[in-house]
Amino acid sequence: MSIERIVFAVAGAFVLISAILAATVSPLWLWFTGFVGLNLLQSAFTGFCPLAVILKKLGKEPGPAF
Repeated sequence: MSIERIVFAVAGAFVLISAILAATVSPLWLWFTGFVGLNLLQSAFTGFCPLAVILKKLGKEPGPAF
């Protein structure tokens, strides 16, 4: 699996988990959802993604975006 697919999978999982936690535990979990969304937005413009950097150091194969 390439870095892009891992980043998209992790971001999607974080959004779903935090939305479920916001609905069942506390609406404050929406801050985490917003953080993930902002990180995705800034990585779209800057090309910098902290998870992608970590995955590169771990030896994962980059795709065209990262």
